Amino acid sequence: MTTATVLAETAEYRPSDDEPFMNERQLEYFKQKLMNWKDEILRESRETVTHLQKETENHPDLADRATSETDRALELRTRDRQRKLISKIDEALRRIEDQSYGYCEETGEPIGLARLEARPVATMSVEAQERHERRERVHRDD
Repeated sequence: MTTATVLAETAEYRPSDDEPFMNERQLEYFKQKLMNWKDEILRESRETVTHLQKETENHPDLADRATSETDRALELRTRDRQRKLISKIDEALRRIEDQSYGYCEETGEPIGLARLEARPVATMSVEAQERHERRERVHRDD
């Protein structure tokens, strides 16, 4: 199957439990989903930079200036989170390439299509993630 054929088929395709887990078609579906997500984040980042460059006006009113600075800080914090998300997306794309995508890094079990659909950068199954979060809470409380 050529890449063009796979890409055309992924437009209407949704992974299902009725097919082998992380087959070529599912891997291509999640690869496209991750790449589209990354492209969207990068586009939004470029728009933010452009917006921040344009909004260098000096506000004579202190309340307007404070509002503008708060908005700018919030926007930059959001972009920083998205920068970290891009590294998770890149890691997920690497896992697709090495065929480890979709499997829990803790147990080796399949993560589950519904979880991957909701959170394509997931590295643990729901159960393993819950155990991890419980351990984190216990150690944080110590």
